[in-house]
Amino acid sequence: MSTNTVATNQQMDYFDGHERIWVFGYGSLIYKADFPFIERRPAHIRHWTRRFWQGSHDHRGTADAPGRVVTLIPEYDAVCTGMAYLIVPQVLSHLDIREKNGYLRVVTDMHLHDGSVAEGLVYIATEDNAAFLGPATEADIARQIAASTGPSGPNRDYLVRLAEALRELRADDAHVYAIERHLQELLQQERAA
Repeated sequence: MSTNTVATNQQMDYFDGHERIWVFGYGSLIYKADFPFIERRPAHIRHWTRRFWQGSHDHRGTADAPGRVVTLIPEYDAVCTGMAYLIVPQVLSHLDIREKNGYLRVVTDMHLHDGSVAEGLVYIATEDNAAFLGPATEADIARQIAASTGPSGPNRDYLVRLAEALRELRADDAHVYAIERHLQELLQQERAA
């Protein structure tokens, strides 16, 4: 699959006729809502786990030196905490462009923190997209993040802001926090050199 998924996502008609749609954010969408929304609420989805396995050629890296950003990987009984946004359908055209680097719209149930459940969309980059990097050790992921910068800024800022946002949500995410610890060690070594 191409890394540019805009056209594929715009063909999805599951929510045609809806006046409002919930969208679940689990990466930069948690802390960077650069789109209008009606409502924003902490939420989680089940059976998915957040992993820094997607390459970023368009935001946090380049084609020659991709950064790493999060995607979701299926995992039975896993819980992924994030932020749910209630939007009007016109906002999807902006999100399709923002998430164009291999991410596809997937229908999911979101468990809002007030106990209610809402059906909506989440953008997921699966392993069959051209930008998928796959698993690596958390130390190796941190090294790649430390060295990557793209049009949206240093990859390390993405990691740090995501970890901060997850702490604010009181989310348990050992993968993200371990990569953050490795990054902090690398930065301390850089300062000491």
